[in-house]
Amino acid sequence: MKILVVEDEEKLANIIKRGLTEEGYCIDVVYDGEEAENYAKYSSYDLIILDIMLPKKDGITVCQNLRKENINTPILMLTAKDSVGDRVKGLDSGADDYLVKPFDFDELFARVRSLLRRESFTRNPILKVGDLTLNTLTREVWMGEKKLKLTPKEYNILEYFMRNPRIVVTRTILEEKMWDIDFEGNSNVIDVYIRRLRKKIGDKEGKILETVRGAGYRLTVS
Repeated sequence: MKILVVEDEEKLANIIKRGLTEEGYCIDVVYDGEEAENYAKYSSYDLIILDIMLPKKDGITVCQNLRKENINTPILMLTAKDSVGDRVKGLDSGADDYLVKPFDFDELFARVRSLLRRESFTRNPILKVGDLTLNTLTREVWMGEKKLKLTPKEYNILEYFMRNPRIVVTRTILEEKMWDIDFEGNSNVIDVYIRRLRKKIGDKEGKILETVRGAGYRLTVS
Protein backbone atom coordinates (compact mmCIF):
# COMPACT_ATOMS: atom_id res chain seq x y z
CA MET A 1 0.00 0.00 0.00
CA LYS A 2 1.33 3.44 -0.94
CA ILE A 3 0.40 6.46 1.20
CA LEU A 4 0.94 10.18 0.63
CA VAL A 5 1.53 12.17 3.83
CA VAL A 6 0.92 15.93 3.52
CA GLU A 7 2.14 17.71 6.65
CA ASP A 8 4.09 20.99 6.89
CA GLU A 9 5.47 20.21 10.36
CA GLU A 10 8.57 18.35 9.22
CA LYS A 11 9.22 16.63 12.55
CA LEU A 12 5.66 15.28 12.74
CA ALA A 13 5.74 14.27 9.07
CA ASN A 14 8.92 12.27 9.61
CA ILE A 15 7.48 10.56 12.70
CA ILE A 16 4.35 9.58 10.76
CA LYS A 17 6.48 8.32 7.87
CA ARG A 18 8.71 6.26 10.15
CA GLY A 19 5.76 4.71 11.98
CA LEU A 20 3.84 3.81 8.83
CA THR A 21 6.98 2.47 7.15
CA GLU A 22 7.47 0.15 10.12
CA GLU A 23 3.87 -1.01 9.58
CA GLY A 24 4.82 -2.07 6.05
CA TYR A 25 3.50 0.86 4.01
CA CYS A 26 5.36 2.80 1.31
CA ILE A 27 5.31 6.51 2.18
CA ASP A 28 5.84 9.73 0.23
CA VAL A 29 5.91 13.02 2.16
CA VAL A 30 5.23 16.55 0.90
CA TYR A 31 4.99 19.77 2.89
CA ASP A 32 2.56 22.11 1.10
CA GLY A 33 -0.80 22.02 -0.66
CA GLU A 34 0.47 22.63 -4.20
CA GLU A 35 2.89 19.72 -4.00
CA ALA A 36 0.13 17.58 -2.55
CA GLU A 37 -2.13 18.19 -5.54
CA ASN A 38 0.66 17.46 -8.02
CA TYR A 39 1.66 14.22 -6.33
CA ALA A 40 -1.94 13.03 -5.97
CA LYS A 41 -2.76 13.81 -9.61
CA TYR A 42 0.25 12.19 -11.20
CA SER A 43 1.00 9.26 -8.87
CA SER A 44 -1.20 6.43 -7.65
CA TYR A 45 -1.83 6.28 -3.89
CA ASP A 46 -4.00 4.01 -1.77
CA LEU A 47 -4.50 6.68 0.91
CA ILE A 48 -3.72 10.37 1.52
CA ILE A 49 -3.10 11.74 5.02
CA LEU A 50 -3.78 15.44 4.62
CA ASP A 51 -3.20 18.25 7.11
CA ILE A 52 -5.63 21.18 6.83
CA MET A 53 -3.28 24.05 7.73
CA LEU A 54 -0.76 24.01 4.87
CA PRO A 55 1.39 26.59 3.05
CA LYS A 56 0.44 27.69 -0.49
CA LYS A 57 -2.90 25.86 -0.50
CA ASP A 58 -4.90 24.60 2.50
CA GLY A 59 -6.02 21.01 2.90
CA ILE A 60 -9.72 21.79 2.40
CA THR A 61 -8.98 23.31 -1.01
CA VAL A 62 -6.67 20.45 -1.93
CA CYS A 63 -9.33 17.90 -1.03
CA GLN A 64 -12.03 19.74 -2.98
CA ASN A 65 -9.80 20.05 -6.05
CA LEU A 66 -8.87 16.37 -6.02
CA ARG A 67 -12.51 15.35 -5.83
CA LYS A 68 -13.31 17.68 -8.73
CA GLU A 69 -10.62 15.85 -10.71
CA ASN A 70 -12.42 12.57 -9.88
CA ILE A 71 -9.52 11.40 -7.73
CA ASN A 72 -11.32 9.23 -5.21
CA THR A 73 -8.34 8.11 -3.13
CA PRO A 74 -9.40 7.85 0.55
CA ILE A 75 -8.36 10.97 2.49
CA LEU A 76 -7.71 11.15 6.23
CA MET A 77 -7.60 14.78 7.37
CA LEU A 78 -5.41 15.99 10.23
CA THR A 79 -6.09 19.26 12.02
CA ALA A 80 -5.59 21.10 15.28
CA LYS A 81 -9.17 22.42 15.05
CA ASP A 82 -11.64 20.25 16.94
CA SER A 83 -14.96 22.08 16.72
CA VAL A 84 -17.94 20.31 15.17
CA GLY A 85 -18.09 22.95 12.44
CA ASP A 86 -14.48 22.33 11.46
CA ARG A 87 -15.02 18.57 11.32
CA VAL A 88 -18.15 18.99 9.20
CA LYS A 89 -16.31 21.35 6.84
CA GLY A 90 -13.49 18.82 6.39
CA LEU A 91 -15.83 15.93 5.71
CA ASP A 92 -18.01 17.99 3.38
CA SER A 93 -14.93 18.87 1.32
CA GLY A 94 -14.64 15.18 0.42
CA ALA A 95 -12.51 13.70 3.21
CA ASP A 96 -13.28 10.17 4.38
CA ASP A 97 -12.15 10.55 7.99
CA TYR A 98 -10.92 13.23 10.39
CA LEU A 99 -8.32 13.11 13.19
CA VAL A 100 -7.63 15.94 15.63
CA LYS A 101 -4.10 16.85 16.75
CA PRO A 102 -2.52 15.89 19.04
CA PHE A 103 -3.42 12.29 18.39
CA ASP A 104 -2.31 8.89 19.60
CA PHE A 105 -0.34 7.08 16.90
CA ASP A 106 -2.12 3.81 17.61
CA GLU A 107 -5.35 5.58 16.69
CA LEU A 108 -3.80 7.00 13.52
CA PHE A 109 -2.65 3.55 12.44
CA ALA A 110 -6.06 2.07 13.26
CA ARG A 111 -7.82 4.70 11.14
CA VAL A 112 -5.40 4.07 8.29
CA ARG A 113 -6.12 0.34 8.43
CA SER A 114 -9.85 1.00 8.58
CA LEU A 115 -9.83 3.25 5.51
CA LEU A 116 -7.71 0.79 3.54
CA ARG A 117 -10.02 -2.08 4.51
CA ARG A 118 -13.02 -0.01 3.51
CA GLU A 119 -11.44 0.65 0.13
CA SER A 120 -10.63 -3.03 -0.33
CA PHE A 121 -14.33 -3.94 0.02
CA THR A 122 -14.90 -2.38 -3.42
CA ARG A 123 -12.61 -5.13 -4.74
CA ASN A 124 -12.64 -8.85 -4.15
CA PRO A 125 -10.76 -9.34 -0.86
CA ILE A 126 -9.62 -12.84 -1.88
CA LEU A 127 -7.13 -13.00 -4.75
CA LYS A 128 -6.40 -16.34 -6.39
CA VAL A 129 -3.88 -16.97 -9.14
CA GLY A 130 -3.08 -20.60 -9.87
CA ASP A 131 -2.26 -22.23 -6.53
CA LEU A 132 -1.61 -18.87 -4.87
CA THR A 133 -4.32 -17.43 -2.61
CA LEU A 134 -4.06 -14.05 -0.90
CA ASN A 135 -6.53 -12.59 1.62
CA THR A 136 -6.25 -8.80 1.56
CA LEU A 137 -8.22 -8.44 4.80
CA THR A 138 -6.08 -10.74 6.93
CA ARG A 139 -2.91 -10.34 4.80
CA GLU A 140 -2.51 -14.13 4.76
CA VAL A 141 -0.98 -15.89 1.76
CA TRP A 142 -1.23 -19.56 0.86
CA MET A 143 0.50 -21.67 -1.77
CA GLY A 144 -1.81 -24.60 -2.12
CA GLU A 145 -2.36 -25.74 1.48
CA LYS A 146 0.88 -24.19 2.75
CA LYS A 147 0.66 -20.86 4.55
CA LEU A 148 3.51 -18.55 3.58
CA LYS A 149 5.41 -16.24 5.92
CA LEU A 150 6.07 -13.00 4.03
CA THR A 151 7.57 -9.71 5.14
CA PRO A 152 5.33 -6.64 4.63
CA LYS A 153 7.29 -5.63 1.51
CA GLU A 154 7.16 -9.15 0.06
CA TYR A 155 3.42 -9.23 0.70
CA ASN A 156 2.88 -5.88 -1.01
CA ILE A 157 4.87 -6.91 -4.08
CA LEU A 158 3.05 -10.23 -4.39
CA GLU A 159 -0.35 -8.57 -3.96
CA TYR A 160 0.46 -6.18 -6.80
CA PHE A 161 1.42 -9.07 -9.09
CA MET A 162 -1.74 -10.97 -8.13
CA ARG A 163 -3.89 -7.95 -8.93
CA ASN A 164 -2.20 -7.79 -12.32
CA PRO A 165 -1.75 -11.41 -13.49
CA ARG A 166 -0.33 -12.04 -16.97
CA ILE A 167 0.72 -8.37 -17.20
CA VAL A 168 4.39 -7.49 -17.54
CA VAL A 169 5.33 -5.35 -14.53
CA THR A 170 8.41 -3.25 -15.19
CA ARG A 171 11.05 -2.37 -12.64
CA THR A 172 9.95 1.26 -12.95
CA ILE A 173 6.39 0.36 -11.97
CA LEU A 174 7.63 -1.66 -8.99
CA GLU A 175 9.84 1.22 -7.90
CA GLU A 176 6.93 3.68 -8.14
CA LYS A 177 4.41 1.44 -6.37
CA MET A 178 6.55 -0.14 -3.66
CA TRP A 179 9.17 2.41 -2.69
CA ASP A 180 9.15 6.10 -1.82
CA ILE A 181 10.58 8.92 -3.91
CA ASP A 182 14.03 8.53 -2.33
CA PHE A 183 14.47 4.98 -3.65
CA GLU A 184 17.69 4.48 -5.62
CA GLY A 185 16.53 2.65 -8.71
CA ASN A 186 20.01 1.49 -9.72
CA SER A 187 20.25 -0.88 -6.77
CA ASN A 188 19.50 -4.61 -7.05
CA VAL A 189 16.93 -4.56 -4.24
CA ILE A 190 14.07 -5.46 -6.62
CA ASP A 191 15.94 -8.53 -7.85
CA VAL A 192 16.56 -9.56 -4.24
CA TYR A 193 12.84 -9.38 -3.40
CA ILE A 194 11.89 -11.31 -6.53
CA ARG A 195 14.34 -14.08 -5.59
CA ARG A 196 12.95 -14.19 -2.05
CA LEU A 197 9.37 -14.44 -3.32
CA ARG A 198 10.28 -17.20 -5.77
CA LYS A 199 11.92 -19.18 -2.97
CA LYS A 200 8.93 -18.80 -0.66
CA ILE A 201 6.37 -19.83 -3.28
CA GLY A 202 8.54 -22.76 -4.44
CA ASP A 203 9.29 -21.24 -7.84
CA LYS A 204 12.97 -22.17 -8.20
CA GLU A 205 12.94 -22.05 -12.00
CA GLY A 206 11.01 -18.78 -12.30
CA LYS A 207 8.04 -20.34 -14.08
CA ILE A 208 5.41 -18.72 -11.86
CA LEU A 209 7.02 -15.32 -11.29
CA GLU A 210 8.54 -15.14 -14.73
CA THR A 211 11.36 -12.87 -15.90
CA VAL A 212 10.53 -11.09 -19.16
CA ARG A 213 13.94 -10.16 -20.49
CA GLY A 214 14.41 -6.48 -21.13
CA ALA A 215 10.97 -5.67 -19.73
CA GLY A 216 10.34 -6.83 -16.17
CA TYR A 217 8.41 -9.62 -14.49
CA ARG A 218 5.10 -11.37 -15.01
CA LEU A 219 2.97 -13.58 -12.78
CA THR A 220 1.84 -16.47 -14.96
CA VAL A 221 -1.51 -18.21 -14.59
CA SER A 222 -1.62 -21.97 -15.01
